[in-house]
This record gives sequence, C-alpha cells and structure tokens, in this order.
Amino acid sequence: MPKTEIVRAVCPGSFDPITYGHIDIISRAAALFDEVIVAVGTNTTKNYLLRMDERIQLATAALAELPNVRVVQLEGLLVRFCEQLGAKVIVKGLRFSTDFDYELQQHHMNNSLSDVDTVLLPGGRKWGTISSTMLRECAWNGADVSQFVPPAVNTAILAKVAAVQVGTAS
Repeated sequence: MPKTEIVRAVCPGSFDPITYGHIDIISRAAALFDEVIVAVGTNTTKNYLLRMDERIQLATAALAELPNVRVVQLEGLLVRFCEQLGAKVIVKGLRFSTDFDYELQQHHMNNSLSDVDTVLLPGGRKWGTISSTMLRECAWNGADVSQFVPPAVNTAILAKVAAVQVGTAS
C-alpha cells in the first residue's frame, strides 16, 4: 500500500549552542521521518549565551545538508506548536537516566493534552554525554570546545564570549 501521509516530527530544544550531539539526534530523526522541524525555543530557567536569531542561524547552517530538516522558532506550548504544523511526533535525545525520567514525565503531560507522541533516541557513544550547558560553562572559562561543535558555532561562541568579557555583547 502506498504511503499517502507525510510523517512530520519536531525536535525541540534551546540549542544554545547546537552541538554535534544535537546534530546526531536530528540526523537520525531525519532518516526516520519524512520531515523534521528543529524547533528552537526558550527555556525560562536557562541563561543564554546566544540570542534566538543567532541560535536559529547557527542551527540552520549546521543542518543545511539535511534536505528534509528545517529550523524554526518555537513559540508557545510544544504540543500546540506540533498540532499547528501537523507534526505527529516529538523526538528527544537521551543522555542519562535522568533525561529519561524527565522526558517520560513530559511525554505523559504532552500526551494528555494532545495525540502527539514522543520518540526517545539514545545519544550516540561519541557525543551522547555532551550538553550545551557544559559547553557554555567551559567556553566562559576559556576552554576550547571546538571538538564538540561545528566550526561556525565555535566561531560564534568565541566571539560572544569575547564580546561579553569586554562588555560589548548584543
């Protein structure tokens, strides 16, 4: 029987910055679904290094070689966002058991509000334990994080840290 419906998935996150770990999960999702929407959002509990427009621009560039992936700004409740875009699935990456505990709670809440389902992909061996929070902290303290992010992202991190340190960040 021919497939008639496009299966669209959403990979949400703050992507501050996007890392090779994120790219791994998104690439794997792109192999599983017809279209993947990378939804760059804001988490009120986080302190951001990069502005929203910078995060969207860097994610778009990092994912440019994946033809069935697009990057957009996430506004509002995730499940309502998914419904508006016709996405049936939320894809999240897992690094540790604590991620599973949190994502299971999120899934139960999301599923009680909509019929959007959740697919959890374990992080790959190479990038599975890297977090944007750790990278930001390392970068703030002068560490080289280039092995964990694409070159354009590393350049943006270095520029932002330098600008903040001299008080000219925008």
